[in-house]
Amino acid sequence: MTKRQITYLACTTALLGALSGTAPASAAPRTLVVHPGESIQKAVDAARSGDTVRVLAGTYHESVTVRTSGLTLRGAGDRTVIKPPAKTAVTAAAKKAPAGCLAQGNGICVLGQKAKAVRDVTVTSLKVTGFARTGLWAADTDRLTVRKVIADDNGQWGIAQERSTRGVLRDNTARGNKDAGLFLANSVTAEEGAKDSKGAVIDRNHLEDNRIGITVRRLRNLAVTSNYLTGNCAGVFVVGDENKPRAGALTVAYNRLERNNKYCAKTPRLPYLQGTGIVLTGTEQATVTRNVITGHSGKSPLSGGIVLFKSFVGATSERNRITGNHLENNSPADLVNQEAAKNGNAFDGNSCRASKPAGLC
Repeated sequence: MTKRQITYLACTTALLGALSGTAPASAAPRTLVVHPGESIQKAVDAARSGDTVRVLAGTYHESVTVRTSGLTLRGAGDRTVIKPPAKTAVTAAAKKAPAGCLAQGNGICVLGQKAKAVRDVTVTSLKVTGFARTGLWAADTDRLTVRKVIADDNGQWGIAQERSTRGVLRDNTARGNKDAGLFLANSVTAEEGAKDSKGAVIDRNHLEDNRIGITVRRLRNLAVTSNYLTGNCAGVFVVGDENKPRAGALTVAYNRLERNNKYCAKTPRLPYLQGTGIVLTGTEQATVTRNVITGHSGKSPLSGGIVLFKSFVGATSERNRITGNHLENNSPADLVNQEAAKNGNAFDGNSCRASKPAGLC
């Protein structure tokens, strides 16, 4: 976006405000329009809290960092595509800003500070693809909304966030990402207790052909609801460990998981994955209810419809409630409980045929 265009939009806003007798132009929300060939980042840098940066249909070879609370970044759906610059441009940008979003392999970054979260940012209606690490990365945010974003073919995660609260990830599509389509964590670098997400929502997303559809790691107090997951190596992972507070006190409900039977080789953290619906590991007081889980098949230690798995660091899954789910044609079983009976996990009212051990259906 050129300075002339930004100035024109600001003047137009001022004129409309004066004619209508509304608040001064300095306080009125503006819309900054970005055309193909212009810089999204320049418009974001020029925007104030409450403004919308509207990115028209086209392909934009850049990375974008948002640090302004109350800003909306809006595209034209899948016709607005954000991709990495050419390799030579990436190298040049990395030398100029070694800690920047692009240098770290991310497409869009929404970044606050540990002591001061960036608040009420919305990213909506665009596609971000082909980045070395993450399509959309967020850290230290509060009430971030990511909606109708397509995150395809990124080197690690499609859409990810850490150290964040009250986020809403809704109506997004993540396909072909090398790790999780959606990834939420307390921290990706520190070993520490689970963070209270204060009611984060992961809702109505489509996850396909990723390593894992949705990963929730070391978090509490959130809901994973009404998502559709198919063709991943594993559907949903809820992960905790021995740190306190424990991961859990969350809900996984009304999701549909079908044939997540892609094969993914083992990693230093996990065995190979194939044929996994929902996994709880090192998690307490989670409720898994009203999900439909069908057609999973594999011989991994994590294969099955719903699996309670003792974590590799020895953290147990305790006092979880698995209730009212419909499970069909999952192998080696619809329900798999690898925890001791004394851990207080309850299996009630599920529609299924086979379990390990027997008697859970």
